[in-house]
Amino acid sequence: MFQYDFMQHAFIAGTLIAVMCGVIGVFIIARSLSFIAHTISHIGFAGAAFAAFAGIDPLIGLLAFTILGSLGVGQMGVRMFRRDASISVILSLALGLGILFLSLGNVQGNYSRTLLFGSVVGIDLQDIWQIVAITLLVLLALATGYRWLKFDSFDQVGAQAAGLPIRWISICFLLLMAVAVSVTVQIVGALLVFALMTVPAAAARFYTQSIFGMILLSSLIAMLSVWFGLVAGYYTNAPVSFFIVAFDAASYFLGMAFRTVMERRSAVRVE
Repeated sequence: MFQYDFMQHAFIAGTLIAVMCGVIGVFIIARSLSFIAHTISHIGFAGAAFAAFAGIDPLIGLLAFTILGSLGVGQMGVRMFRRDASISVILSLALGLGILFLSLGNVQGNYSRTLLFGSVVGIDLQDIWQIVAITLLVLLALATGYRWLKFDSFDQVGAQAAGLPIRWISICFLLLMAVAVSVTVQIVGALLVFALMTVPAAAARFYTQSIFGMILLSSLIAMLSVWFGLVAGYYTNAPVSFFIVAFDAASYFLGMAFRTVMERRSAVRVE
């Protein structure tokens, strides 16, 4: 399997993105931003479709649209944006724009499927360097603002009482999430990007209460899911994204069962 360059590129890119998603996903779950991540991925779909129509690098279109979308969410306010009406309007508009740009650009069906469902095995060496740069940028930004972000994500009342710049922390995190989404779309596509960014983190919460432990375990689950997806996809010729999401879902349900068993044991000991 590793004798092929495209598989080597896929493993490198997939591992980098999995680590990034595992780290940022813990804060997405803590801040209850799962549906906003889903919305931004649809905005990214419109951006990639626009890039195809304009004849520019898809990553440029993804970054431009997702960053503008994140700034819009930040200006509206996350609480207001969480309302069902706001989410449905933005989702519908993004999908509509994506379809329009694909139609105007006479884009082939293969490209449309790649945008929606990803194509990790189609990543070349130039994409690898882009992913390395963006992943390091996101992880460095998260490490720099880790203390403030952790405080605001897990104790918003305390962070506000301590005088932290809550609004700016929220906007900066949304921008980081936009950048992460733009890169992750290349792996699992616009429709499934929120799975890799949220499910491993959600599963990690069942196994540990430590924030740093959640980050490590979430990254590990995301990384194993990408590796499993690549290996299974190579030998079965089935979509890689399916196996990635299936592994993540299995980790989540196993975690749920693990938590239930531990709670029952604790209840028995108390009695």
